[in-house]
Amino acid sequence: MLNIRSVTFNLLQERCYILWREGGRCVVVDPGCYNAAELDTLDALLSQEGLTLEAILLTHGHFDHIFGVGPLQKRHGGIPVYMHPADNVLLNYSADMAERLGLTPPAIDFSWTGIQDGQLLEVAGLQFEVIATPGHTPGGVCYLDREAGILLTGDTLFAGSIGRTDFLYSEYDDEIRSILEKLLPLDPAIRIFPGHGPSSTIGQERTGNPFLEPFNEPNETTDPNLEPVVIHGV
Repeated sequence: MLNIRSVTFNLLQERCYILWREGGRCVVVDPGCYNAAELDTLDALLSQEGLTLEAILLTHGHFDHIFGVGPLQKRHGGIPVYMHPADNVLLNYSADMAERLGLTPPAIDFSWTGIQDGQLLEVAGLQFEVIATPGHTPGGVCYLDREAGILLTGDTLFAGSIGRTDFLYSEYDDEIRSILEKLLPLDPAIRIFPGHGPSSTIGQERTGNPFLEPFNEPNETTDPNLEPVVIHGV
């Protein structure tokens, strides 16, 4: 059974996720821990659940999602970080964005491993399908656990909204195409866990997301065999 726990970090209220199954091995998605106190909060949650962090998964390279990557990689013995190569160009820009907001820029010298669309990523006893969703950033991705019926959407798709495309390297047409062609065709029961705000489902966003009008469609019959997910609130 999949377990998922979320914790909100930094001034932009970024949602970081911890995912694990039995065995005490876990991954963290988008650790936006801004300072030592927030890093300690995340490590305390791992300790509380008896978890060993084995990898970091990035949905994209914006500063609010990567503040904690470098420090966590060092704290946890050089664990791998997975990111789409197209977002490498974004890292320096992301640090500049943070400075313009008066924030200490994230360390961007962490090592990372490239992932690609359609890749099956197996790590810490978990299995994710990588879905490339360019638009908000050129290398934005979502991570799908098809068996559990959960999708980590980063800043591509939110509950009732979509990711901003007014940044450098963003492209609205790519964003809409990614959502319509790659996300909305998924089973409507699949729960989405975005990089900001509450969770939702594919069905809810397909039928009622105002930013996707006039593309909204009727809901469909959901898959009754999706695995239960234990959601631990923070």
